[in-house]
Amino acid sequence: LVVCRSFGLPLCLAMASSDLYFNVDSGYLEGLVRGFRGGILSQTDYLNLTQCETLEDLKLHLQSTDYGHFLQNEAGPLTVSVIDDRLREKLVTEFQYFRNHSLSPLSKFLDFITYGYMIDNIILLITGTLHNRSITELLPKCHPLGQFEELGSLGIAQTAKDLYNAVLVDTPLALFFQECISEQDLDELHIEIIRNTLYKAYLEAFFKFCEAIGGSTSEMMLPILQFEADRRAFNITINSFGTELGKDDRAKLFPRCGRLYPDGLARLARADDYEQVRQVADCYAEYSALFEGAGTGPGEKTLEDKFFEYEVKQNTLAFMNQFHFGVFYAYVKLKEQECRNIVWISECISQQNRSKIENYVPIF
Repeated sequence: LVVCRSFGLPLCLAMASSDLYFNVDSGYLEGLVRGFRGGILSQTDYLNLTQCETLEDLKLHLQSTDYGHFLQNEAGPLTVSVIDDRLREKLVTEFQYFRNHSLSPLSKFLDFITYGYMIDNIILLITGTLHNRSITELLPKCHPLGQFEELGSLGIAQTAKDLYNAVLVDTPLALFFQECISEQDLDELHIEIIRNTLYKAYLEAFFKFCEAIGGSTSEMMLPILQFEADRRAFNITINSFGTELGKDDRAKLFPRCGRLYPDGLARLARADDYEQVRQVADCYAEYSALFEGAGTGPGEKTLEDKFFEYEVKQNTLAFMNQFHFGVFYAYVKLKEQECRNIVWISECISQQNRSKIENYVPIF
């Protein structure tokens, strides 16, 4: 008989006790997010959407799904941008409900989900200040999941220096900025280098946090974060070809929490062309399959599309296990993909370009 020292009980009973305590604090929200997952559009829904002739037809079909009458208050002509905004608002409302009713450590886990969007928002503001655009003009363009209380106060920043000091003092991203970005970097570094440096620090911190939680959360989240880290490493390498970014600087941008670390990242740092990147991917079965057949020709799926498909597959698998926080991350990412699908179909309908209307990423 194996005994758990923490509880003084047989191991099987200790595990059951751990699951019981999970339900005390987070069971309601986990049940809720699993219920929301049931409302994600099915393949039949997508087939019906692709048959719509106008955006009004698309609106009518969405009313028969869990989206309901979320577009009913739009007075003017329906546009793709309006649909995009309302889809995003619905997702943010659901996420904020989870966050407002969560307890630690779930609350901290949900905060980590928002940090990625905060980075995008901060980068948007930095770019604007470097191009002499008003912060107040840029704030409405920020992603609502990346909003935080101090974001409005950043409007007083008139220069990149002011913005940097405000970020260090007032925002949840202060730790990431302080460790990897200096004030001089805002003027000297390309904005995408700053973005990737922050994302590197963010992913590594999120990985360590999930690892520390342990249990089913660690089991489900670590592979998802490993793929996200490796995807960024592949994209950084491919996008750096033909630019002034040196190999040493490129290597500094790679998140070191993926399956590619350390040998795969070392080979990516030395890569000179796409074929060498593919050779690195061939050493990893799941990544080799993604690069196989990827292209930009007619009828071919791009590498980005294949990455999205693999991400969807990983996130759907998160719902196959219970008593973990990964379902919240997975739900947000699946809903984001669903929003991209609906917007893509809406664009094709609006532009009357039905030849590409099937180029969405199916979820279920």
